[in-house]
Amino acid sequence: MSRPAGRDRALRSPGGLSVRLDVRAFTVVVLLLLAALTASVVLIGTGDFPIPAGDVLKTLLGDGDAGQEFIVNELRLPRVLVGLLVGASLGLGGALFQSISRNPLGSPDVLGLSQGATAGALVVIVLFSGSANQVALGALVGGLVTGFAIYVLAWKRGVHGYRLVLVGIGVSAIVTAVNGYLITKADLVDAARAVVWMTGSLNGRDWAQVWPLLIMCALLVPLVLGNARGLRMMEMGDDVSYALGVSVERVRLLLMVSAVLLTAGATAAAGPVSFVALTAPQLAKRLTRSPGPNLVPAMCMGATLLIVADWASQRAFGADQLPVGVVTGVLGGVYLLWLLVTERKAGRI
Repeated sequence: MSRPAGRDRALRSPGGLSVRLDVRAFTVVVLLLLAALTASVVLIGTGDFPIPAGDVLKTLLGDGDAGQEFIVNELRLPRVLVGLLVGASLGLGGALFQSISRNPLGSPDVLGLSQGATAGALVVIVLFSGSANQVALGALVGGLVTGFAIYVLAWKRGVHGYRLVLVGIGVSAIVTAVNGYLITKADLVDAARAVVWMTGSLNGRDWAQVWPLLIMCALLVPLVLGNARGLRMMEMGDDVSYALGVSVERVRLLLMVSAVLLTAGATAAAGPVSFVALTAPQLAKRLTRSPGPNLVPAMCMGATLLIVADWASQRAFGADQLPVGVVTGVLGGVYLLWLLVTERKAGRI
């Protein structure tokens, strides 16, 4: 695919190493990071005890009073960090699945991974009345088991895009039915707790959720970016990728496992926050206008979307504070309808 002249720049180090830089994509990433950081500062200052943005920055730098330090560092900063990490994880996981399946609808929401993680959490809540940490572990295990089942069922001399999406849709329908059954078998207290968790929320998140997410991202993001070239080659087809020296099935399996872990980890931390994994990669690609998976822009877009949605869930509806999953669900549903109409007009569906 050709690119407009002037889009790329070659950066050369004194040692002779050359790196190609997509100027537009780099600009988009910088702007998204600035938007995410700005929204984070505003969100930290938002609440029953409002704090001006300048005081938030001073407190983060260690120059606030005792009351502000408690509110910022202990109550609000962990929630914002969880939101950033969950959004980035979902954005990256969605970009991986959409690239592997070569389908803009190939996201964890559609493939059933979010529903699988939800099933794992519901088993812990309904059958064992587990603690918050046990629910998070159940969600992680549920996501991994669902991802493994989808991979095995979609395998036939390799995993191909449309088969992956169709198997995922089928698994999603089955797991959704299981989730409904678990809800009907729960007592009133556990059912209410399960429904709240299934909505997707950042309420009450603290440092106990931050560190596991941070470690997961620190391990998986470099691994994924290190295989980005192979992923980009795979978008041209398996035969071409083999000819270019890419170990297709190894790279595909490695990236699918990484995407499943990112999605399951994010769901374990915040519940099934819908549509971020679907919309973030596509919005990032439309901004960068760049071919390929656009992994880093998708991460930044996911983080920005979730933080802005969390702010909207707290402030845009008056005295009523909504779970962030409700806001992302509404926005994502509108986006999905727009995407389907666009794809139909283009003759792709």
